[in-house]
Amino acid sequence: MSSTPANLPLKDRKIDIFFAIIFLVFALTSGISDAIPTLGIPITPDSPNALARANYWYAIDADPLFMNAPIWMRIVTGLSTFVYGPFYFVLSYCLVKGKNGIQLPAVIYATMISTITGIIVFGVEFFGEPQYQTTNAVKFLAFNIPYVAIPILLLVRMRAPMPFTRKF
Repeated sequence: MSSTPANLPLKDRKIDIFFAIIFLVFALTSGISDAIPTLGIPITPDSPNALARANYWYAIDADPLFMNAPIWMRIVTGLSTFVYGPFYFVLSYCLVKGKNGIQLPAVIYATMISTITGIIVFGVEFFGEPQYQTTNAVKFLAFNIPYVAIPILLLVRMRAPMPFTRKF
């Protein structure tokens, strides 16, 4: 007889439904937005690439670091596109299915994203070289805070063993 408690049904873990939906959206934005600088596609208002034009609308005043990504930033966006993006699908599946094995990868992800985006990218955008500083902090934060705040909430959700056996 196993002493491991049973997972709560998904209907009793509404926060996991919320997280699953948000991380599916994050997966889409990783592929749509972060792939552009990763692949070296110029972010210009007259680009033949519609996604580059959409990124231009966002980046022109809010995110010059993203628009004129140095190689280290292209590595960050590459992580988002090719590592975090696929992980978001796995994470969403595990959240819905209550797969407790996702706990450690979720903690690692949340720690990485909050450190890289929350400290390094935000730090450069607000305190770095003038050519990379945002001139529209409200727009920058509106688009980027969810990518730090939601993983931190996930970190809290995954803080104790067997996260799907309890409500958040």
